[in-house]
Amino acid sequence: MFVALAVVFSISFVAFGVGSGSTGISDIFNNGLGLFGGGSGSGSSISKLQKAVAKHPQQAQNFRDLATALETKNRNDEAIAALEAYTKLKPKDTAALSELAGLYLKQADTARTVAQAAQDAATPVTGGGLFGSSIATGKLGQALATDPLVQAVGGKADTIISNQRTIALTAADNAIKTYKRLAKASPGDASVQLELAQAAEGFGNTAVAVAAYKKFLKLAPNDPSASAVKARIKQLQPAK
Repeated sequence: MFVALAVVFSISFVAFGVGSGSTGISDIFNNGLGLFGGGSGSGSSISKLQKAVAKHPQQAQNFRDLATALETKNRNDEAIAALEAYTKLKPKDTAALSELAGLYLKQADTARTVAQAAQDAATPVTGGGLFGSSIATGKLGQALATDPLVQAVGGKADTIISNQRTIALTAADNAIKTYKRLAKASPGDASVQLELAQAAEGFGNTAVAVAAYKKFLKLAPNDPSASAVKARIKQLQPAK
């Protein structure tokens, strides 16, 4: 999980370093702000469940069933909302909390992917001149900087990247909060502390990561991962 989180979240939301496959500019700009939840059509079962939760908002199982149905349609933003409602009614359901944390991780990664695709789609037109950076020097640079098409494409890409950055950061914060809820619901589970620590480290929250790593060691001092965790703590803690 160290590697997966590092790949997903140890990136710059201003200029992503690793290119992705090419995507049509019109597709990215038309759909870039609405790619979460790729399923089309809710289906009768989802509609019925939505009516059920509206009619009986205190019946937790309806929210759980709705979340599952939405996930099968890749409507993950809506599934998150349903799971949030369910876990408020059933705060000790660790399986649901783990699922919710996973959805937040996926939401953050999707935002990164959309932003990367927007930048990749705009680059052939702008030459990579997003966020006010220079596309070229001399007369060519001056001409491109004032070209209406370049300005339009670059401006749209900037908007998408900025919006997706906000979504990713919010999802990251929510993922950590959910892992904390999961840890609270299962205080004796060392693996949950490890998941919290790794998620927090992946999102750059060193303080939470170190605290969770230390709790993991208290709960599982003889775990095969203990030596690696101790090494991570030394690397993350500032020298005194």
